[in-house]
Amino acid sequence: MTTAAIMMQGTGSDVGKSVIVAGLCRAYARRGLAVRPFKPQNMSNNAAVIPGGGEIGRAQALQARACGVPPCFDMNPVLLKPQTDTGAQIIVHGQVRGTAKAREFQSTKGALMPAVLESFARLEKQADLVVVEGAGSPAEINLPGPDLANMGFADAADVSALLVGDIDRGGVIAAIVGTMELLAPAARARMKGYIVNKFRGDPELFDGGLAAIGARTGLPSMGVVPHFAEAGRLPAEDAVAVERPWRAEAAQDGRPIRIAVPVLSRIANFDDFDPLAAEPDVALDMVTAGRALPGDADLIVLPGSKSTLGDLAFLRAQGWDVDILAHHRRGGQVLGICGGYQMLGREVRDPDGIEGRAGAGPGLGLLDVETELEGRKTLSEAKGVEAATGETVTGFEMHMGRTTGPDTERPLFRLDGERPDGAVSPDGRVQGAYLHGMFSADGFRHAFLDRIRTRTPSGLHYEAEVDGVLDRLAGHLEDHLDLERILEVARVR
Repeated sequence: MTTAAIMMQGTGSDVGKSVIVAGLCRAYARRGLAVRPFKPQNMSNNAAVIPGGGEIGRAQALQARACGVPPCFDMNPVLLKPQTDTGAQIIVHGQVRGTAKAREFQSTKGALMPAVLESFARLEKQADLVVVEGAGSPAEINLPGPDLANMGFADAADVSALLVGDIDRGGVIAAIVGTMELLAPAARARMKGYIVNKFRGDPELFDGGLAAIGARTGLPSMGVVPHFAEAGRLPAEDAVAVERPWRAEAAQDGRPIRIAVPVLSRIANFDDFDPLAAEPDVALDMVTAGRALPGDADLIVLPGSKSTLGDLAFLRAQGWDVDILAHHRRGGQVLGICGGYQMLGREVRDPDGIEGRAGAGPGLGLLDVETELEGRKTLSEAKGVEAATGETVTGFEMHMGRTTGPDTERPLFRLDGERPDGAVSPDGRVQGAYLHGMFSADGFRHAFLDRIRTRTPSGLHYEAEVDGVLDRLAGHLEDHLDLERILEVARVR
């Protein structure tokens, strides 16, 4: 018997495909089905390390969690990690395959279809249902070469699709109708319905819109999904999410702890900050280009980057280096994670051009360390303790290169036994480490924040909160989508 499969494609990026897939995965898993997520081709610097090593898009790791299974590279066989405006690192089956300019990739990507179909076939054998996520829009007819991400995959794997449109951004009728108009006849035949996402207000007011879409496309509506505010508490896939204003809740007992994060041009693994944003007494400010870092910040965190030297130049172009050094002189605290840790040192060297153009450049000089990018990429899950307090931490490492220097004699963490990770300045106000996901550990997060300002623990259990949001998302979709009809479509292959 052929495994059921359905593909969620979108009228554009950030219309909510990843969230819809995660919710459907949890909803169908709660009904007792063996469900697996799949995204043939992803482009994101927000990645997750999988058990045994290797990396996939962060959204697919979340979707695997929604299914109640460990993530694996088959769930996202091709991952593109942008390093420059025109080039990206290519990850195939969890491992670095090389780098390519955008034009080069478009002309050669067809060669990756066998790897994509191989992964999909393995997932089919494990599942009653595979929920597939497209990338961007299937109507990007300007892109040359075969399509791995949307209808090209759907044709190759014989999978039907639903089209997701975002009404919150406006123009959803035109987006759905226009997308269908641009598809080739064979591709239109694979589209079996549509979903209107992020609706605000009275859904009955959109009855005329549903009628207009149906009349012009012949597609049935699978449902109108009201805006789900808690989606912001789930790890996001695209850096588009950090370009919007981040919620900042005031503390109940006074001024919140203010944490500023400069949004680098190649920011990576920005979900590191989700647990901080979830704390009710933390005001997290993701500072985008053109804004100064706030002078009243208690802590500045330099995030991960897919291009450390490139983002050091970007940081200086924004004047953020001046802001960070002034913050430090005023007695403020600074933390660097992965690429951000490398930036805090005296120098970063990339002699082989691993992350872009070969070269070297000065860091911010707040830690007495230096970094050379070299060797095989480190991809591993990790657990250990904070060296100073013994608080337990878990997470993963995802980096290339080695950081050395006197300040590494005071590591921030000891991982997997006694292996040191990171560095701390002599006065303790500047810290850095390679460990991603450190703030998901409730005890460490509280101890870290308590050193900034004495606080009453919020009682937040972050990992349990993520699962709670997934459950509520599943219920939300069950209330507003025709899950039986979607499953019927998925079973016809």
